[in-house]
Amino acid sequence: MESLSQIVQLIFSGLTIGSIYALIAMGFVITYNITGVLNFAQGEFAMLGALICVSAVGAGLPYGVAIIISILAVVLIAGLFERVAIYPARHSSVPTLIIITIGVAIAFRGIALFIWGTEPHMLRPLTDGQPFSISGAIIQQQSVWAIVVSLLSLVAMYLFFEKTFVGKAVIACVVNRFAARLMGIRPEKMSFLSISVSGGLGAIAGIIIAPISGASYNMGLMLGMKAFIAAVIGGISNAPAAILGAMIIGLLESFTEGLWTTGFKDAVSFGVLLLVLFLLPNGIFAKSSGKRV
Repeated sequence: MESLSQIVQLIFSGLTIGSIYALIAMGFVITYNITGVLNFAQGEFAMLGALICVSAVGAGLPYGVAIIISILAVVLIAGLFERVAIYPARHSSVPTLIIITIGVAIAFRGIALFIWGTEPHMLRPLTDGQPFSISGAIIQQQSVWAIVVSLLSLVAMYLFFEKTFVGKAVIACVVNRFAARLMGIRPEKMSFLSISVSGGLGAIAGIIIAPISGASYNMGLMLGMKAFIAAVIGGISNAPAAILGAMIIGLLESFTEGLWTTGFKDAVSFGVLLLVLFLLPNGIFAKSSGKRV
């Protein structure tokens, strides 16, 4: 029974961290599908969301108001990032655009270091209350929130893209930018919208993980890298596949940490990435296609 409770504990831990990766990975997928750019500043949106929420709560705002303000602030920052950094360079090569996102990520970390310092900050959990037990495993309420919010975000993204006019306009740009432009859709606006939405998803991920592991100026780097790995192994152009990839990475890290050693969990994630790139470069869940992604 002890081994069963340990396995259940590791599964919940893996699903919790996988849910965080999934939110950030969805941002990667949305941005890539619309702009063709891998936005390596995606992890910094999580960092900014968490730290802005810490400051808002510290200023005395109610927790719910602080969360909403933090998400809106990061959406605004992401929109400014698109207009100031990506839009002027939209005719540049893809490597140039990727380098721009890396530079902006470094700038975000520097600004966060200047404002919030090097010490980690903690947020209180979304709900108070004692953890509960499943088969002997102790489950924190914040872990359940992480999984539920990730699933709700997935449903919201599905409804947005499949049931709204703006969402269908975004999909039209993904399928054929030229045809979409002929139909009166401006891909530039869709680029602004996609990166803004990605910023909001990153902020939600940062706010959820802050009560679990704390918030600091450099938290976005590793979160962004793990989410990128999840998006790549799942399929960088497929949001549901990227979410499954995130869950795989989360579970692999949890079981590596619980049954082996903490020091190797990052190595396992990067090893899986290399293995997938060698064997299935389009991702584990991508359909076979003659088009190179």
